[in-house]
Amino acid sequence: MALFIIIGLIIIAVIALVLSNVRIVPQSKAYVIERLGKFYDTWNTDLHVKFPFIDRIAKIVSLKEQVVDFKPQPVITKDNVTMQIDTVVFYQITDPKLYTYGVENPISAIENLTATTLRNIIGELELDATLTSRDTINAKIRVILDEATDPWGIKVNRVELKNIIPPREIQDAMEKQMKAERQRRESILRAEGEKQSRILVAQGHKESKILEAEAEKQSAILRAEAVKEAKMREAEGEAEAILKVQSATADAIKLLNEADANDAVIKLKALDAFARAANGQATKIIIPSEIQGIAGLAEGVVESVKK
Repeated sequence: MALFIIIGLIIIAVIALVLSNVRIVPQSKAYVIERLGKFYDTWNTDLHVKFPFIDRIAKIVSLKEQVVDFKPQPVITKDNVTMQIDTVVFYQITDPKLYTYGVENPISAIENLTATTLRNIIGELELDATLTSRDTINAKIRVILDEATDPWGIKVNRVELKNIIPPREIQDAMEKQMKAERQRRESILRAEGEKQSRILVAQGHKESKILEAEAEKQSAILRAEAVKEAKMREAEGEAEAILKVQSATADAIKLLNEADANDAVIKLKALDAFARAANGQATKIIIPSEIQGIAGLAEGVVESVKK
């Protein structure tokens, strides 16, 4: 009976020992396994069983992209300005074995490497270039870190300068410069607005003068056309009157011809025309010989009547 109990206990112990050495590796994890103190294998996502007392899990490595924020580092620019710059590094472990055995403290190594690289790059730049060249500095640091950390099984995906903090006196000078620049831009905008206002006013006066001149021109043209039309109407009236007089004269001549007037009648008509002419403003009148004879005859008749 005691023997069965001992065997049962042994079986239970073996089962417990086997179960305690069963490992399920989750997603995005990797287990570095050592056997008898040496690297043996890298377990990825799956079910694994290790030999008890022989195998051990040396390190559990996360394969996700990770972010580390390093504290500000003092750096000196080319123009001898000391400033504080903190960096943010995005990295990912690509080889768990190299990450485990490549360097003692990978994060500390990356931090120190980042600080020295940053000092080297900033030392070649002046203050203004440092403040305006973040993308260039980030790219240079990333390339250097990625190359240096490759033997450690680490890939640096991205590096960002989080804050660039110049000395207080430099910040005050920059704030004064920015204030002066804003005032300068405000003055330029105000002057530009006044200039545009004056230009618009001048253009308005100019257009007003042009419109007045155009209106005067149109008025003069209309007046000239009205005078021209009046003169044309007057000339047409005079021409029509002349035509009527000529027509009446022609009708009179026609009537005389139709009446078969003799020379005496014609001479009397001429005398009548002469009388109408004498009533005008002429100072000298030339009397035709035919009319002189008729005038003499008329005077004789008048004398005989008087006697």
